[in-house]
Amino acid sequence: MLPLTKEQEAALGLELATKRQEHADLDAAIETLIASRLADQMLIQRLKKRKLTLKDRIAQLENILLPDIIA
Repeated sequence: MLPLTKEQEAALGLELATKRQEHADLDAAIETLIASRLADQMLIQRLKKRKLTLKDRIAQLENILLPDIIA
């Protein structure tokens, strides 16, 4: 993989922070909906799917920004 420019690294870092915050927000929303016991199960499932998609993207960004260093 080619080295990232400072601009690319900054953009990916910003995207990573944004995705982490969105993931945390979704987690809180899901917990609130489950606790309310009035939520539509389909809505909860859609939110969980979105949360999983975010988790996958977060992992991709972390792998790009923090590659494993083999000692």
